[in-house]
Amino acid sequence: MKSIFEQLGGTYHEENGYLTPDLKLLAEEQQPIGIWGQRHLDYLKQYRRATYTNLLTSGGLNAYLANIDKQAQERFERLIEGMKQAQGITERLKEENALEWTGRVNNIRACAREIVNEELIFSK
Repeated sequence: MKSIFEQLGGTYHEENGYLTPDLKLLAEEQQPIGIWGQRHLDYLKQYRRATYTNLLTSGGLNAYLANIDKQAQERFERLIEGMKQAQGITERLKEENALEWTGRVNNIRACAREIVNEELIFSK
């Protein structure tokens, strides 16, 4: 009598005297994952194991991470531009006082990074 696994087309192989099911993860289209997606992957592995495992076994992990990465990068860029406008940081300031411009833009980037981390990377 065949097991339900065998009835559904599953196969086994013998390993150290035990029959082990032949399991494969579903093929998934690979998309590039940037720094935001990598950070979120680390977060999932450490704090959201069930979500990570479900995405991995369903074949949707790469697409999910690519989407998070894209959303985070777009949000990061929008935040930077909005903050630069709100604080009056212009190209003219860059020409007149490059050191001040660099310091202020670095501060804005750090703030935007924290917002994106809080909203998207370390929360889902």
